[in-house]
Amino acid sequence: MAENTAFSSSGEDAISRPVILDSQEARPTTMSPAEFAEYYEIDRTVQEIISGQFKRIALQFPDELLSDAVPIYQRLKGRIQADAELYVLADTSYGSCCVDEVAAQHVDADAVIHYGHACMSQTYRLPVIYVFGKKPVNDLDDLAHKLVASLTATGVNARSVVLRHDIAYTHLADSILETLRARLQESQITVSYSAIPHKLDSSTTSPRTIQKPVEDSDPHMSPPILYVGPPSLGLTNLLLTHSLVPVHRYDPSTREVHLESVRTNKLLMRRYAVVQKARDADVVGILVGTLGVASYLPLISHLRQSLKLAHKKSYTISVGKLNPSKLANFMEIECFVLVACPENSLIEAKEFLRPIVTPFELQIALQPEPVWTGEYILDFEKILAQDATASSTPGRDLDEPTFSLVTGKYRHAKRYGGVDMPSNPDPNQTSAVILRDQNGTVATLKDSAAGEFLQSRTFQGLETRIGLDAPSVLEQGRSGIARGYGETV
Repeated sequence: MAENTAFSSSGEDAISRPVILDSQEARPTTMSPAEFAEYYEIDRTVQEIISGQFKRIALQFPDELLSDAVPIYQRLKGRIQADAELYVLADTSYGSCCVDEVAAQHVDADAVIHYGHACMSQTYRLPVIYVFGKKPVNDLDDLAHKLVASLTATGVNARSVVLRHDIAYTHLADSILETLRARLQESQITVSYSAIPHKLDSSTTSPRTIQKPVEDSDPHMSPPILYVGPPSLGLTNLLLTHSLVPVHRYDPSTREVHLESVRTNKLLMRRYAVVQKARDADVVGILVGTLGVASYLPLISHLRQSLKLAHKKSYTISVGKLNPSKLANFMEIECFVLVACPENSLIEAKEFLRPIVTPFELQIALQPEPVWTGEYILDFEKILAQDATASSTPGRDLDEPTFSLVTGKYRHAKRYGGVDMPSNPDPNQTSAVILRDQNGTVATLKDSAAGEFLQSRTFQGLETRIGLDAPSVLEQGRSGIARGYGETV
């Protein structure tokens, strides 16, 4: 008998599926015990645990560093208090760069130690100790020489520059800063830098705010950025959020320098095309991509309210890590907005059937006239603050046709929700479920985009055929346990 795998599988693919690792996050393959302890900062981690008097600590690892979880656990366990417990977290619910506070709360942890690359998003539940790892820079003089040469070649007459780097070079930040200042001293150019903290709690200022370059009143006079590190999502976000600032990048692994800001326009053009698709969408899915970044709940509530005022239908979905197969189950949704940390917000994969935008891009799409100056915001707090000032802006008349830049035609937007919707509806007059008629089919509701889409589909599920088929004769089944069932005669 041929196995039917159209709607189900044996589960073998879950075991045989290869795990794609990020080679940039992997540590050096050969290390002595002393180098291993130095790379993972065992001494500093033990001191943080003892000084914080933590009793239940969660150790969060990305897939690339999971093989080192056991030796790190053993080294920490042998040096902390006897009554302290350590728990290893793997396979995070969302991106590995975010602190998985939800998984840590499952073991009732009072602190999290995050290993590897981190997006440094503000958390609000648990204190976090970061261990970034230590990538080497073989020649600091070469780094300073090539960055200064690239800065001079552009002809920018800057009085100051801002130093930024990949998170794995934090241990060398002081040396890099000192070398750059010595090289730029003759040119009387100052170097600004804000240190990245190794520990965060709910009262600590967001490091993303600390790392923001100080901008002049004129955006074109903002100081250039000198970036140290390989290409990454963090660098892409830096280019988008500082599109008017030249960014010179030095890669220590290849010893090459690039003017990265030349590709910013292409990035913004691609994002603007996605914004136009979001503008044509009438049904929007709000994807919950984080449960640990501060202000994610107020932002989700604000997105729901904004879509409601725009008479668009919204659905809130939590699917964990995104993939095209998961989102393909929601065919009635025409566009998704992802609420996630800045490094996981930008989704440009072409294999997704529907466009995925950021909250800031959705904010632009909902404007009566989609005016975009090139400014790009990924910080939740700033998006909420900006939307609060623009909440009094009158919306466009939905009865008027709008011109779609995607199709090149005029379109009439669907209208979901009444004109005046009460803030506290009567619970006796509303229902959270879809009603059924006498035939047992899903009824089409005025504000149910899913119900309307289901009615338009050719296949609507298995037919119930109530009262049309005679009941089957009951038969005695097998009995016993799995290793030896008995047949009833």
